[in-house]
Amino acid sequence: MAVEPQRKRRLLVISNLFAPDRGGGASVFTDLCVGLAARGWEVTVYGTHPYYPEWRRKSSDNPWRISRERYAGVTVLRHGIYVPQTPSRLIPRILCESSFGFSLLRSLLRRGSYDAVMVFCPMLSAVGFAALRKILWREPLWLNVQDIPADAAEASGISQSRWFGRLAQVVQRRLFSCAEVWSTISPVMVERLERLRGGAGPVHCCPNWLNQSMSDEVARVGPKTGRAPSRPLRLLYAGNIGKKQGLIDFLKVLAATAISFDFQIHGDGGEASVVKDWVLNSGDTRFRFGPFLDESGFVRALHTTDLFVICEKPGSGASFIPSKLIPGIATGTPILAICDRGGPLGREVETAGLGMVLEWTEIETLGERLEALSGDGPVFGEYQARCVERARIYSRDHGIANIERLLLEMTDRRDAPINRRSPGGRTSTPGSGSP
Repeated sequence: MAVEPQRKRRLLVISNLFAPDRGGGASVFTDLCVGLAARGWEVTVYGTHPYYPEWRRKSSDNPWRISRERYAGVTVLRHGIYVPQTPSRLIPRILCESSFGFSLLRSLLRRGSYDAVMVFCPMLSAVGFAALRKILWREPLWLNVQDIPADAAEASGISQSRWFGRLAQVVQRRLFSCAEVWSTISPVMVERLERLRGGAGPVHCCPNWLNQSMSDEVARVGPKTGRAPSRPLRLLYAGNIGKKQGLIDFLKVLAATAISFDFQIHGDGGEASVVKDWVLNSGDTRFRFGPFLDESGFVRALHTTDLFVICEKPGSGASFIPSKLIPGIATGTPILAICDRGGPLGREVETAGLGMVLEWTEIETLGERLEALSGDGPVFGEYQARCVERARIYSRDHGIANIERLLLEMTDRRDAPINRRSPGGRTSTPGSGSP
């Protein structure tokens, strides 16, 4: 008797970020989809036309027509999105968010018979679309929280209205509650989401990882552990430049110190022009500004720097953890974290001994702390070694395997019949049936 081939599991992923976008988790989201496709999943992505982190359209396609393409075994349906010129302001950001949600509605009736749906959040409109789709098609829904939108908007200063903040918290809680499976990327964010979920179920910790192409670049440049800090001290900031980073405030404090350093800043985003203009107009030759780096350039810059600077505005709390931390420590580069010590980034850096954590209330000690560190080779070497060791937990294979395991458990629960009778006397299966 012939054995029937196993049916491919079908997964729908909803995300505003996907290759060729970079930063903000785009590389990890893409790598997950490609990794699952390589493991035999049939993966479809509802995404947008590329725009991030530059906040400008990077495609000549009609932005309001759904385009279809194949990317490394993944089917990608790109939907329109309004790209604001001032993404750090509330109204343009609301228009951007809502435009993606309304654009996705055109795919609401594409049933697809998916075994599971995963929505990546920071965009609440994507979660809203996923919730509507669940009501219509009853597909199991996984909420993957990379950034807690209402918290991040308040902490970054995008939302300064008390009533809007309260409304955003209510809407966020309602939409999040539509998902059966919740996950996020750090223990601190798990704690915050557990309070939001109120004991309705577990929140899984699924850290991001170093994507395959970045990992290959890191292996190419080789280790730098044991290398003494340079004179002058080399600092690097690379990645998204928005409100929630507070980079301009950090630069002004650093400029007021008398210490010798060489600070390279590479990035793009809503506040990049502000930072670039400040660097050009400051007349301080210790600062240099350049464009957003590709993966190869990013890894080379990390390899030649002494400290990788990561900033978060005070009060960001448990809203997010920068994904760029992972390539930073993978290259053995100690971290200079300007953030809340009890937040996701501060706790990770301090607990694992990855570098120096400085709260904004301590920022006036920045000069003397950097001066002391630059002259302490043994401590610097310890930071480098701990970074490399810690980077091992952010394994790509382990990360994708863990998510696949949870997906299989999720879809198996949907497929397994249970001994429960519906009012009509028939046995019902969770998540099954047509609307």
